[in-house]
Amino acid sequence: MQSILVDTGVLLRAFDRTSPVQKLIFKALRTHWNQGDQLVTSHQNIAEFWNVATRPATSRGGFGLSVNETLKRVQSIEKLTLVLPFTNNCYQEWRQLLVEHSITGISVHDARIVATMKTHRISRLLTLNSSDFRRYSSIKVLTPDRVDYPL
Repeated sequence: MQSILVDTGVLLRAFDRTSPVQKLIFKALRTHWNQGDQLVTSHQNIAEFWNVATRPATSRGGFGLSVNETLKRVQSIEKLTLVLPFTNNCYQEWRQLLVEHSITGISVHDARIVATMKTHRISRLLTLNSSDFRRYSSIKVLTPDRVDYPL
């Protein structure tokens, strides 16, 4: 059994019936479940999920959901994945990544996800934003549309 961290975009689109990638996401998740892989996510991903889900639909990328609806979706995520804690070791790893890769701006959030992965010895990430994680040679980036998932 291997663990795979499920990134925010994947979590968001899994609930979005209008998303053109929802079926690909379900196929990828089902394949990993069937292979016995453990799906995990991070505190950072849950925070990002909550941010986008509750942001007004009229704002950039917002879903405009209520707090109660968002909570129901987060509870579903918590049933299907293990939410990894952000520990002091994660913090130390995160700071090291920031300096090592000269990270600035919004990319600090992705570094936090990678730090959590490294600390918890997770080497694979399922994401819709592979370019955000190219700089990290310690992880393998998987995307629902570019991995050969059997039917």
